[in-house]
Amino acid sequence: MNKLLMIDDDRELLNMLQSYFTMKSYEVMAAENGADALEMLKRNPDLILLDVNMPQMDGLTLCRLIRDKVSCPILFLTARVEEGDRVNGLLSGGDDYILKPFSLKELDARITAHLKREQRRGIAADCSFQGGLVIDYAAKTVQADGRELALTRTEYLIIEFLSMNPGIVFDKERIYEKICGFDAEGDSRTVTELVRRIRKKLSLVTDSEYIETVWGMGYRWVKK
Repeated sequence: MNKLLMIDDDRELLNMLQSYFTMKSYEVMAAENGADALEMLKRNPDLILLDVNMPQMDGLTLCRLIRDKVSCPILFLTARVEEGDRVNGLLSGGDDYILKPFSLKELDARITAHLKREQRRGIAADCSFQGGLVIDYAAKTVQADGRELALTRTEYLIIEFLSMNPGIVFDKERIYEKICGFDAEGDSRTVTELVRRIRKKLSLVTDSEYIETVWGMGYRWVKK
């Protein structure tokens, strides 16, 4: 039974979601604030639904706090639709945006898609050795000369996706769609910033270039 952690200060919405997903055979945990949510992390949820606009501690702040503690998908619930909000959400460690108001069927489909994607990723237990870089697809870690890189979830997912398809050029929209896990208009600003951060972290431990920019087309993983 998959465990869902739902964090929202709207008690009526939480009650509705809890009833619906309990009926769908999920184990549901509900929290109305960040403090309660931090306690519930001990129960190792498989997926987190997180409201962006909450008093005391907003969803983006909470996401940054918990991302180092959990590797499961985090889906934001929000009425915000601005590009800057999507960028900030993904860079803070979120995986997807569900815009309010939403249909329960759409939310259910998004949750199912993310959980299935996690199961597929868990099957890939091999390591990739490329130059001085070691990518452990099971542990979801990247090491260079024995030093593990401090990557966010989305940064790791870009490395995972590109490194599993070396030499193939992917445009920013395709990369965005892949790491977010749903068909949506790609957000090139997010991908550009994530790749910049990845390169900066790699440059601290290796002189080799792993992600190559193909001007006017996108990015590709350099074959070693």
